[in-house]
Amino acid sequence: MVTGVAGVGKTTVARLLAKRLNVPFADGDDFHSPAGIAKMSAGTPLDDADRRTWLESIGRWLHERDAAGTGAVVACSALKRRYRDTLRAACPSAFFLHLTATHELLADRLGRRTGHFMPPSLLESQLAALEPLEPDELGTELDATPAPDTLAGLAADLLARQP
Repeated sequence: MVTGVAGVGKTTVARLLAKRLNVPFADGDDFHSPAGIAKMSAGTPLDDADRRTWLESIGRWLHERDAAGTGAVVACSALKRRYRDTLRAACPSAFFLHLTATHELLADRLGRRTGHFMPPSLLESQLAALEPLEPDELGTELDATPAPDTLAGLAADLLARQP
């Protein structure tokens, strides 16, 4: 799981990591309901009820890949511990790579992004909701400032060292 707030580079890094590992890739955005996308497009943050079915869908997809032994990489915000717990319930071996960046970098990236339903105005709500990984969670944080390919390489190296 490549996680973090909007604009941190989750999808780009996750796609590169999946290619590097030769495993399936999924973008968590593709699991949102039309109602959820409409809500975010209108500048309204999702609430926990909106996120529940979305996270359960991602969890099922992860579980299927885990059961098949293929592994997978998913880009998903997973901002709160309870969201990651939902994903872990479906796939206990999930490793969370949490990408971080300064507010300035995130705002700049979101300001330049086109063609995405998530407006830059929702960055503040995502930052307010963010709960960093806790010590008992399988995963790590990486600063998202380096180039995406560099981050994918660092993530692949980290995963190779996991038991």
